[in-house]
Amino acid sequence: MKESKSQICFTITKNVDCRFLLSLPTDYDESIKSGFPLLLFLHGSGERGSNLNHVKKVGIPLLIKKGKEFPFIIVSPQCPANERWSPDILNSLLDHLVDELNVDKSRIYVTGLSMGGQGTWEMGNQYSERFAAIAPICGFFVMLDVKRFKNLPVWCFHGAMDNVVPVTDSINMIKGLKNAGCKPLLTIYPDADHDSWTETYNNPKFFKWLLSQKKKKKD
Repeated sequence: MKESKSQICFTITKNVDCRFLLSLPTDYDESIKSGFPLLLFLHGSGERGSNLNHVKKVGIPLLIKKGKEFPFIIVSPQCPANERWSPDILNSLLDHLVDELNVDKSRIYVTGLSMGGQGTWEMGNQYSERFAAIAPICGFFVMLDVKRFKNLPVWCFHGAMDNVVPVTDSINMIKGLKNAGCKPLLTIYPDADHDSWTETYNNPKFFKWLLSQKKKKKD
């Protein structure tokens, strides 16, 4: 029997059902030329499943439920049960929203908590060119390709008393970025446990910082 080496290249297409909540600013208008900033929010492991009401239990969707208004288009997808965030699926969701809504493509942001914090890091890792800034909160450790964060503003948050995701996970990732010449921000709440998102999302300065970040146009 003769043995030979061969290689084939092909594309696999997968159908995905992606559920999400969508909130539009009160002044949303399709005719405004500049478009509107878009904020992608990623929940934690406890909100996974097929009931979108679970997404409203924490973070930004909870604030919206309570009546808070934001100047962003806010999309809050739900991760299926027993799965973790897929950057490819989330990126496809963003493609869809950019096509369907009046989005300012220079002001797209992502933030998330716990499992969603990890998802935020991974989105920055794989699709850094898409975002004007990312804000991971108490996210699990991710091996970062630091080159991708050279021009990506990062503000990371964690509770010093977190007994679910060690604060060292965030500290080590921020240290790695700084050692590579990046300039990320890190806020550690000295008395906070795993819930380091409530204080973050209740702080107007956080959203002001997001809005101040804008992707530079390529030459």
